[in-house]
Amino acid sequence: MKQDIWSRLRNFDIREKLPPWMRNRYVITITVFLIWIVLIDSNNLIERARSVHTRNTLKREKEYYINRIEEDRRKLRELRTSDKNLEKFAREQYHMKKPDEDIFIIVSPNEERKIKRENKISKPLNRDKKKEPSKKKRFLFF
Repeated sequence: MKQDIWSRLRNFDIREKLPPWMRNRYVITITVFLIWIVLIDSNNLIERARSVHTRNTLKREKEYYINRIEEDRRKLRELRTSDKNLEKFAREQYHMKKPDEDIFIIVSPNEERKIKRENKISKPLNRDKKKEPSKKKRFLFF
């Protein structure tokens, strides 16, 4: 039985069916090497591209946060040096007021859209209004 299988394998020669340029062992070696590098290896080109993209994203985030830290340090320095700046900050950011004052907040349409996107303003609840049943007449047709 073993001789039959081996004789069949010898008769079934894949090499003869390939074009002549693919029979060259260097072409086969290079092809296998490229497939290995692109798809199989743990450091393949696909993973490399992902890591480069992630690195670039992290660099952009790092620059953003460094700029943000510098801006916050500058604001903190201003707040620590002057009581006038501290009062201005408290009034603008936290809507604080003196006991005898009223505050009116005027928001431009662009700022309002921005605030809504950031979900800082929630829609006011209408708790005072009770839901009344609708007074629509309903007709049933059979």
